[in-house]
Amino acid sequence: MKIRPLYDRIVVKRLEESEQVQGGIIIPDTAKEKPQEGEVVAIGKGKRNDKGEFSALELEVGNRILFGKYSGSDIKIDGNEYLIMREDEVLAVIA
Repeated sequence: MKIRPLYDRIVVKRLEESEQVQGGIIIPDTAKEKPQEGEVVAIGKGKRNDKGEFSALELEVGNRILFGKYSGSDIKIDGNEYLIMREDEVLAVIA
């Protein structure tokens, strides 16, 4: 995949949750919600300030992140689903 998001946008691959919860109950695909955790696979150059200079993003490729339920836009590239969102839509970085 060759994709480079513009400005302060990032490309995220959702991390799939396990099918079995702690109590041993298996949740069918139709009842599952999309995961709100993902891995950053590409980042843009950063946000442009009034002088036209770029300020670097805090995120890096490979970071695991948490994001809001309705954040970003879903895209499909080479049969894989990704999410494009702005850096400010990211809620937290998982260490």
